[in-house]
Amino acid sequence: MTTTPLEHTLHDAPEAACTCPPEMHAVYEFPESLGEGYTHYCPGCTHGIAHRILAESIDELGLRERTILVAPVGCSVFAYQYFNFDGCEAAHGRAPAMATGLKRVAPHNIVITYQGDGDLASIGAAEILHAAARGENISVIFVNNAIYGMTGGQMAPTSLEGQRTTSSPFGRDVHLVGYPLHMSELLATLQGSAYIVRRSLHNPANIRKAKKAIQTALKVQMAGAGFSMVELLSSCPTNWGLSPADSLKWIEDKMLPVYPLGDYKVNDVVRALDAEK
Repeated sequence: MTTTPLEHTLHDAPEAACTCPPEMHAVYEFPESLGEGYTHYCPGCTHGIAHRILAESIDELGLRERTILVAPVGCSVFAYQYFNFDGCEAAHGRAPAMATGLKRVAPHNIVITYQGDGDLASIGAAEILHAAARGENISVIFVNNAIYGMTGGQMAPTSLEGQRTTSSPFGRDVHLVGYPLHMSELLATLQGSAYIVRRSLHNPANIRKAKKAIQTALKVQMAGAGFSMVELLSSCPTNWGLSPADSLKWIEDKMLPVYPLGDYKVNDVVRALDAEK
C-alpha cells in the first residue's frame, strides 16, 4: 500500500516528549469505571454528567470490581453498556426488585439502580416504596427530568403543574391528573430509608455537590446502613424544546422552586459516617 508524504511523516514521527513543567499534574483523568464508547443520549442531556460522577465516585472508593449496576427502561436503558463494571437490565420499573435479589445473594457487592422518573415514580412506584420500606441495602440514582424522554416527551409523574408535554399539550392540569410526585420527600418518611437527598446537575457547583452525595450513598451501602437514594434534577433539551443552555436555566428557574435541593433524610448512622471524615 502506498502512502502520501503526510501519512509517511505521521507514521514515522517519534512520540513527542512531555514538555509540561514538573510542578504540573493531572486534575482530571478518564474514570476507569466509565466505558469509552459513544452513548445514545441527545446533545445537552445531563445523563452523561451523571454517568461521569458516578464512575468517578466508584473509582475513588475502590469499588469497581464489586459493583453491579441495574439499568432501567427509559433513556438510560443501555446504561450497563456505558460503564466498565458489571451490569444488568431490569423490566420496566423493577430495578429495585432486581437489586434486592442481587444484594441479598451477594451482600459483599455494591448494588446500584440507575432510574429515570418514569421508571421509578410511575410504573416502578410500588417497587421503590417497598424497597425503601424494607431498608434494602442498595443505592439508587434517581434522574428526574420531569418528562418521559425515550418514548417521546409524555407527561411524567414529576412533570410540573402547567408543563406542556406531548400528552398534556395544554399543560399539566392538576385537577385532572393530580400534582407532581415528590419522591425524595415521600421516601424520607419511611423508616427503612437511611439517606435521601436531592441534588442538581445544572451548574458546576451543584454537580460537585451531587458527586459528594453519590459518594455518601455508596458509603451508606458499604456500612450496611440501609436504603439510600440521590435524586438528580436533570435536563431534557429535546423533549423540552429548548437549547442545552436554556435547559439548564429551566432547571434553575422552573424545577428548583418545585423540587427544592436538600437533605431529606440523614439518619444517625449516616451522620456518624460523616463525623468519621
